[in-house]
Amino acid sequence: MRYAEARMGIELELSALLFLSVVGLNTFVWFSIEVPAWRKILKWVALTAITLGLYRVVGHWALAFPAILVVGGIPVHVAWCRRRGIDPIRATPLRKYYEAQGWPWPEKFR
Repeated sequence: MRYAEARMGIELELSALLFLSVVGLNTFVWFSIEVPAWRKILKWVALTAITLGLYRVVGHWALAFPAILVVGGIPVHVAWCRRRGIDPIRATPLRKYYEAQGWPWPEKFR
């Protein structure tokens, strides 16, 4: 096998984005209960498009983009939650979280 054939191409970026979406969507679903589906889809389409666009320019360094978003977003998320008295991992108390997001409190919880 020649060197050019053995190199990892865009598959690395696609695999990392797939991993982020699967783990992120399943782990952090609590934080987007009332977010409309179109906003969630738009977020992932934008993240994918920007990362793959960057890949064409800077190669595998494009993975720094989602990594910076994740690593940079953690302290912002924790600070936002703490200021509002919300647990940053469990999104509890749920009523406070709904109020902070501006979502109406569901009838099923009343």
